[in-house]
Amino acid sequence: MTYDVIVIGGGSAGLMASIAASMDGAKVLLVDKGDKLGRKLGISGGGRCNVTNNKDMDELIKHIPGNGRFLYSALTHFSNKDIIDFFENLGIRLKEEDNGRMFPVSDKAKTVVDALIGQVRRQGVEIRTNSPVKMVLYKDGSVQGVRLQSGETMNSKAVIIASGGCSVPHTGSTGDGYAWAEAGGHTITQLFPTEVPLTSKEAFIRSRELQGLSLRDVTLSVWNAKGKSIISHRGDMPFESLTCISA
Repeated sequence: MTYDVIVIGGGSAGLMASIAASMDGAKVLLVDKGDKLGRKLGISGGGRCNVTNNKDMDELIKHIPGNGRFLYSALTHFSNKDIIDFFENLGIRLKEEDNGRMFPVSDKAKTVVDALIGQVRRQGVEIRTNSPVKMVLYKDGSVQGVRLQSGETMNSKAVIIASGGCSVPHTGSTGDGYAWAEAGGHTITQLFPTEVPLTSKEAFIRSRELQGLSLRDVTLSVWNAKGKSIISHRGDMPFESLTCISA
């Protein structure tokens, strides 16, 4: 089978890529190794899905870890304001909360997931779940398609790798795409997490007495061994599990 575009990964990036690629009638295939699309998206934002932030671009760039300036070009073509318009055009009403965070009025990530999948289907994208990719096929420096672990091959001159990083393995985000991208000649820089939980062995954490509690608009400070404040961050703090505080 031959397609104009094959998208690997049915998360938020893969769903958006499928919508963009099929917008003008291209024949698009979306493949995902899981049994359903948008799994990680469905648990994002504490289950409410923080779709974007409404602050000005310079303010957004300032809070991106590392050298966020490289995103200026991408955000110029499709900005946070465009994201807001996109979802509202899909019929999702959004609301702004503290620090510019934008959530669906429903307070349910499922609202966002269902809207994206619905748009993908309306635009005629072929969806294949439970179809793990074994490799991306290359020849003479050009992409040729993908081969599934089942041995089935799909041909395309354009493959979008949107399989996610290594952040949430139980949702399928296990970093498969890095090897496929590297095989195609891309450089993979050293990987490191940018949003991680804070872990503690304190008795009041291990006792679970705070599990399920969510503090709103608090300031968390990190202090070094000499009693000097290294950094402070203001926002919400949910206590999520036995030994994990997420800030």
